Amino acid sequence: MQNPTELHRDVLAWYDEHARDLPWRRPDTSAWGVLVSEVMLQQTPVSRVEPAWHRWMAAWPAPTDLAAAPAAEVLRAWDRLGYPRRALRLRECAQAIVAHHGGRVPGTEAELLALPGIGSYTAAAVAAFAYGRRVVVLDTNVRRVLGRLFDGHALPAPSLTQAERQRAAARLPAHTPDSVRWNVGLMELGALVCTARAPRCEACPLRGYCAWRRAGRPADPHAGLRRRQAWHGTDRQARGKIMALLRDRPDGPVSEEEVLRAVADGADPAALADPGQPARALASLVTDGLVAPADSDDGGVAAYRLP
Repeated sequence: MQNPTELHRDVLAWYDEHARDLPWRRPDTSAWGVLVSEVMLQQTPVSRVEPAWHRWMAAWPAPTDLAAAPAAEVLRAWDRLGYPRRALRLRECAQAIVAHHGGRVPGTEAELLALPGIGSYTAAAVAAFAYGRRVVVLDTNVRRVLGRLFDGHALPAPSLTQAERQRAAARLPAHTPDSVRWNVGLMELGALVCTARAPRCEACPLRGYCAWRRAGRPADPHAGLRRRQAWHGTDRQARGKIMALLRDRPDGPVSEEEVLRAVADGADPAALADPGQPARALASLVTDGLVAPADSDDGGVAAYRLP
């Protein structure tokens, strides 16, 4: 059994030396700035999030600002971060913060979990990184580091288990400031060193403790259970093309024909391998509230716009 004090010391020392200077980690960043960063970082790399975060915070530096913003403006600002429903949920979250918390981001996990679009990870992350609370923060990077360190598994199980939560809680430093840095230190270690595909074990401060390394770095036991998210040719890509078209056309509605042709890059949708995909993608965007029917400049022609 590893000495927890040694583990804590080694991770905190490594983080102090190697942590990236990210704007949402700076002491003067508001709780709102931390919350925005956590929502943006879901399934999106830091390199794409950082410039978007700066633009977002310049436009809407507080929940009251975003709560009053038009939905179409919010979606345009989200640009190509992906999963644009996150943008609307963040706006709903801001509106709830204004309505129920006087415009101030709440500081407890329970209060944060009650906000629209905020799950258990985000609630814990905001409580820890914005308010300095001693809570367990378990993202994919932390789960991977702890799984390799203690279980000898290449990657964590597809779904978070109660055993993982209990283990993480048992290893959390008792000193609250250290617990915050431990959480973010493990996240950084997983992002920069203990990566999923190309771990740099020789640079890891925990290499002497790691069960996975001692076992010879065995393969992922859950490989057959993992879903690989495709992109090219999928409805997700089709939705993205439609959203890109409408974001770039703020001056008026776009005809249904042009919207459908956007999925086929301007060609006849009937030539696609799945001719029904453009209409299906458009319908799903309308259902999700990301696209709205509009009055066409040409009477009687169906048209669409951002909501």
